[in-house]
Amino acid sequence: MSDFENDPDLEPIEPAILPLDAWHRDKGARMVEFAGYPMPIQYEGILAEHLWTRESAGLFDVSHMGQLYIAPAEGAEIDVEAALEAALPIDLATLKTGSVRYSLLLDEEGGILDDLMVTRWNSGFYLVVNGATKWDDIGTLREYLPDEVNINHLDESALLALQGPKAVDALARHAKGETPLTELKFMKGAAYTLGGVDAWISRSGYTGEDGFEIAIPGEEAAKVADLLCGEPEVKPIGLGARDSLRLEAGLPLYGHDMSPEQGAVEAGLIFGVNKRRRAEGGFPGAARVQKDLAEGTQRLRIGLALEGRMAAREGAKVMSGDSEVGVVTSGGFAPTLQHPIAMAYVDTALAANGTALQIEMRGKRLDARVVAMPFVPNRYVR
Repeated sequence: MSDFENDPDLEPIEPAILPLDAWHRDKGARMVEFAGYPMPIQYEGILAEHLWTRESAGLFDVSHMGQLYIAPAEGAEIDVEAALEAALPIDLATLKTGSVRYSLLLDEEGGILDDLMVTRWNSGFYLVVNGATKWDDIGTLREYLPDEVNINHLDESALLALQGPKAVDALARHAKGETPLTELKFMKGAAYTLGGVDAWISRSGYTGEDGFEIAIPGEEAAKVADLLCGEPEVKPIGLGARDSLRLEAGLPLYGHDMSPEQGAVEAGLIFGVNKRRRAEGGFPGAARVQKDLAEGTQRLRIGLALEGRMAAREGAKVMSGDSEVGVVTSGGFAPTLQHPIAMAYVDTALAANGTALQIEMRGKRLDARVVAMPFVPNRYVR
């Protein structure tokens, strides 16, 4: 466990590899650099892995994500809940122990610095932030939080995600805890053991499927991965399928569909700013959130279904007649739907479902229409 609360200017050195690096290579993964780490992009192929996850259960290594524990410094008398609410637009008063909630880290102007998950633990709060932004997030939180609040980076912990309709069957054979795993609902978590390894498991994920995220000690990661992949429903899945799955689920990716240029309203993420906080404010960027809610925004994030087989890629222009009206932020072929889809920011006047638009790709115009997201219905167990 690393703690940077005493030196906000410290620039930590990232480990060269994650706990499952050798495990991935032994499984035949093709490795690429992502968020500063070698990570598996695929094993047997992105299409096959995507469809397997939709039909069965896929195991993803997401240990590059930042796991943070926010708690009072030793001997400090500080209301951590109030301190965290001053840093994030989240309503922690309604967040029960073991419950998970999506929120945003905003800058003072209301631009999105990251999106994250917050869980209330008995003595503090557990945050999962994006891997590519975790060091910046630690620095921003250190700036926003009082010195009496510790920001503990759980850098010796691995994080796995088991996703798909059969994930619960495979995981329930091994997860031992006070709450039967099958009774855990979406965005709830509890302590378990997996093959004798202590784990924090939440029913959550990034694919739109039912599934679980599993925090475990890094030195036990290979043992747990072998345990789960020993089940007939489970195969290891790479980052390529993770990206196509999250796109079908309409889930934005930081650095692509979110950035400091966008605010919560135009990104379609106002649910990450809880209702009480929208009214009361009291967090960085509150003025922009309230202004955008009252007056609307010039652009909105929307979903697009494309005709033909050619996929739109990030940066492609969205056109209405001869006018450029937006830009694609994520795009690809949707294996479940068998046609290309994309996310884009477009002028608000053209954001209604059914609006006909075109996308410029390689000198061609691709016909598209605005559609509701998610593109593939979510299958969360609520």
